[in-house]
Amino acid sequence: MKLKNIFSTKKYVILDGAMGTMLQKSGLELGERPEILAATHPEKITAIHRMYVESGADLIYANTFGANSHKLDGFGYTVEEVITAGVKAAKAACEGTAALVALDIGPLGELLEPTGTLSFEEAYELFKEMVTAGSSAGADVIVFETMTDLYEVKAGVLAAKENSDLPIMVSMTFESNSRTFAGCTVEAMAMTLEGLGIDAVGINCSLGPKEILPIAKELCDNTRLPVFVKPNAGLPNLNTGSYDIDPAEFAEQMLAYHEIGISMLGGCCGTTPDYIKAIVTKFQGLETKAYEKEQRYIPKLRACSPTLSVTVDHVTIVGETINPMGRKFIKQAYLNEDMDVILACGVEQVENGAEILDVNAGMPGIDERLMLPRVVKLLQSVVDAPILLDSQNPEALEAALRVYNGKPMINSTNADSDLMDRILPLAKKYGAAIVGLTLDEEGIPETAEKRFELAKRIVERALSYGIPKEDLIIDCLTLAASVQQKEASQTPKAIKMIKEQLGVKILLGVSNISFGLPQREIINRNFLAVAINAGLDMPIMNPMDEGMKEAIYAHNVLSGYDEGSKNYIEKYAKTPAQDKQNKDKKNDSTDTDIAHAVRKGLKNETKLATEQLLESMEEMEVINQKLIPALDALGALFEKGDIFLPQLIQGAQAAQAGFEVVNKRLAAKDTETVNRGKIVLATVKGDIHDIGKNIVKIILQNYGYQVIDLGRDVPINSVVEAVKKHEAKLVGLSALMTTTLKSMEETVEAIHKEQLDCKIIVGGAVLTEDYAKSIKADYYAKDAKKSADIAKEVFGNQIKL
Repeated sequence: MKLKNIFSTKKYVILDGAMGTMLQKSGLELGERPEILAATHPEKITAIHRMYVESGADLIYANTFGANSHKLDGFGYTVEEVITAGVKAAKAACEGTAALVALDIGPLGELLEPTGTLSFEEAYELFKEMVTAGSSAGADVIVFETMTDLYEVKAGVLAAKENSDLPIMVSMTFESNSRTFAGCTVEAMAMTLEGLGIDAVGINCSLGPKEILPIAKELCDNTRLPVFVKPNAGLPNLNTGSYDIDPAEFAEQMLAYHEIGISMLGGCCGTTPDYIKAIVTKFQGLETKAYEKEQRYIPKLRACSPTLSVTVDHVTIVGETINPMGRKFIKQAYLNEDMDVILACGVEQVENGAEILDVNAGMPGIDERLMLPRVVKLLQSVVDAPILLDSQNPEALEAALRVYNGKPMINSTNADSDLMDRILPLAKKYGAAIVGLTLDEEGIPETAEKRFELAKRIVERALSYGIPKEDLIIDCLTLAASVQQKEASQTPKAIKMIKEQLGVKILLGVSNISFGLPQREIINRNFLAVAINAGLDMPIMNPMDEGMKEAIYAHNVLSGYDEGSKNYIEKYAKTPAQDKQNKDKKNDSTDTDIAHAVRKGLKNETKLATEQLLESMEEMEVINQKLIPALDALGALFEKGDIFLPQLIQGAQAAQAGFEVVNKRLAAKDTETVNRGKIVLATVKGDIHDIGKNIVKIILQNYGYQVIDLGRDVPINSVVEAVKKHEAKLVGLSALMTTTLKSMEETVEAIHKEQLDCKIIVGGAVLTEDYAKSIKADYYAKDAKKSADIAKEVFGNQIKL
C-alpha cells in the first residue's frame, strides 16, 4: 500500500494543516458549505492544497470533511459529486510530487443510538456512500478525523474496510481530561481500533501541542500502530478569530513529540502552510522513535466499552446470570421479550462486582441472530462493563460483534476444526478476544494432558489467523463432581499446565462443579479457591454470591494485587449489623429506587417507581421531591466526572419516563400537564454545526422543559420572532466556529434591542465565559448539564401548575 511506502522512505510523515482556516482567510461566506467549493471553485481548493504540498506535506486531506448526505442536504449536490470534486482538486495539487491524497471524513453531525436517534446501521450506510465515492475518485488513503464517538468511528471503519482496500487512519479529539466529548478513553480507542485492523491512529483538534502531548503519550503506550497528531495552533482568540501560537512556537512545541514515538504530524485549526513548513524544518534529519514505542508496548488481555477498560491482570469476575440455561426468569424474559428484566440483571451484576458480563441469548423459540445484537445494544446503553458474547452461532455472533461498542470477547470456539474456521475469522475481523473450550468432536477429554493438547491446537490455529496471543483464553471446562468426580479433579491440573506452558489466560464456569449436589455454594467456593490457586483468571460466576467474592477479595490481598488491602478493607470494614442495616434501608426506600433507576438509565424501573410513588403522593410532590432530586444527583455525578455524556442522557431519558407517568395522571384529571418552561434554541446564522445544540435539546426536554428548536444557520430575526411568539423566558445560542461568533453577538444584541423578557445563554466549543460576558449574554454553558442548571436557576427548581 502507498501509505506503507511512505513509512519506508520518510523519517517522519508530514501531514497538512487546516483547510477551514485557509478558507476563512480567503473569504468563505457565512453558511456556505466548505466542501462544495471543490465543485464551484476548484481552483481555490487546489491552490490551498498546493501551498501545503510546497510546504513539505506528504499527505493532503481532501476538502471532503463534511461531505455526507446528512450535511449536504439542501445544498444541491450529491455526495458523489462533492467528494469526486474534492479528491480531484487535491490530486491536481499533488501532481508531479510524491504527496498522497486522503479522503477526509468527519463526524456525521447526528448522535448515534442510544444517546441519539441515528442507528448504527444508518451511520454505516452514510459512511459507505462517502467511502465508495472517495475510492472511485482515486483517493490513496481514508482518514476519519475529529471523531468523538467510538461507536460512530466503528461504523465508519467497517464501512471503509468492507467497501474499499485503502489504508485507514483514524484520529479522535480529546478534552484535557483525556476523554472525548462522549467520554471515550484513550485506551478504549486504541484497543478497539487496533482490533478492527486500521493502519494508523491519532489525535487531532480541540487542544494545542502542549495539551495534547500527555494524551498522545498515553496513546503511544497503548498501541502497536503508527501514531499521528494534528494539534490546533494553541487556543483561539475570540476577539480576533486567530490562534495564540505562531509557526515557530508551534514547531518548537511539536518537537517534544519526537521522544514519545510519533510517526506522523501536522496541524489542525489555526495552522497554515507556514506551520507545516516550520515542522518540516524542525524535524529535518530526525528519525522517528516509533520502534521504541513498540518496544514499550506490553501485550495484555483487555476488553472495553468506550468509557471503561478491563485488563485481565487479576482474578476478573465474569457475571453469569444473563443466560436462559438454568435460569427460568431469564428464559421467560427472552420469551416475553421483556428486555427490562435483562437490563436490570446486567446492572445488578455490575453493581455487585462483575467486571465483564457473559451474555447468552440462545434458546428454543428465540431467533438468536436477532436477539443477541438487540440485547447487546440495550445492555451497553445502561452498563459500561465489557461483554463476553456467549454463542457458537456464527451469524448471531457476527451480528452482535458488529454493533458492539468497544472491544468484546467471544465465548466460544473449541478444538473442532470446522467450528474454529467459522468462529476465529470473526474474532480477527472485529478484534475480539476469544475463548477456546478444551473439547472436540469426541467430547471432553478425561485427562489434563489431553485437554492441554486440545488447548495447544486452539492456540496454534488462532495464531495462524493472526489473532494475537494476548487475546486467547482457554476454558479447561468444569465438570460436575457429582457424576464425573475423577474427570472434575483434572481441571486444576489442566489449568496449571496450560497457564505455564502456553502462556494464555484461563476461564471457567465455576458453578458447574456442584451440579446435582446439596448446598452447592460450599462446593463452588472451595473449588474456586483451588482453581484460582492453579491459575484461574476469569471465573464465570454469580457476582451476588458473597462467599465466592470473599475468596477473590482474599486472594487479591494475598497475591499482592490489592495493594495495601484497600479494596478488601473498603468491602469488609463494616460490621455485619451495619451492612444489614444499609441493605434494609436500600430495600425499603422507593426514593432510593427511583434515584437508582435514573442513575442507571432504566426507563421502565423509573416508570414503575413513579407509579408506586403516586399511590401515596401528589403528582407535583413526586416531581419536586423525587424526580428532580434524582436528576440533580445525576448531574452532580456528571460534573464530578463519575459518569459521562451517554450516561447523563440515558439517565435524563429515564427521568422523562417518570415525567410521562405524571403527565398521564394529570391528563386523566383534566389538569394541565407539566411544563417547566419554554426555551428557544438555535445554532446562529452561518453555523451549520448543531450536534452540541441537539445534545442540549435532549437534556432540557428530558428535564421537563418545552424546547423550541429553530435548527442551524438561523437568521437573527428568526430567533427574535420565536422568542416573541412563544414568550420564552430563556434562549440558547450555539456556535462552533470562530467566524460565526459575530452572528452570535449580533443575535444577542438584537434580543436586547427588542427589550424581550428573556435570559440569554450561549455555548459552543470555541466560547469562553469571558467572551459570553463581553457580548452581554446572561449565561455561558460549558456543557449540556450546565444548560440544565441555568434553566433551573431561571425557572426555579419547584414546579407549579
